Amino acid sequence: CNDPKQTKNSLNDFTCTCQNGVSATGGPATCEVDECAKDPCGMGQKCEDPNKDYTSQHDFKCTCDNDASITQIDGPATCFKDECASQPCGVDQTCNDPKQ
Repeated sequence: CNDPKQTKNSLNDFTCTCQNGVSATGGPATCEVDECAKDPCGMGQKCEDPNKDYTSQHDFKCTCDNDASITQIDGPATCFKDECASQPCGVDQTCNDPKQ
């Protein structure tokens, strides 16, 4: 809070400033934080932050572009799984996962 003129005749000229730089004069500022602004989900995913209030953290949701039923709260969703990573075919065989 910043009150530039601290006299009894100077009322409602104080400024409230949020940590993200948003400010308001004469009352509290609306301090919103969009957790999706820093692109926490990554490529191939959509981010949604349902509550942007500064007190609500870690509630953003990542949804896969290729399958909207795959989601993750507070982090990237696992949209693709390489089924060949565990080498299921065995020795001298090549694994191919077309949907990886």
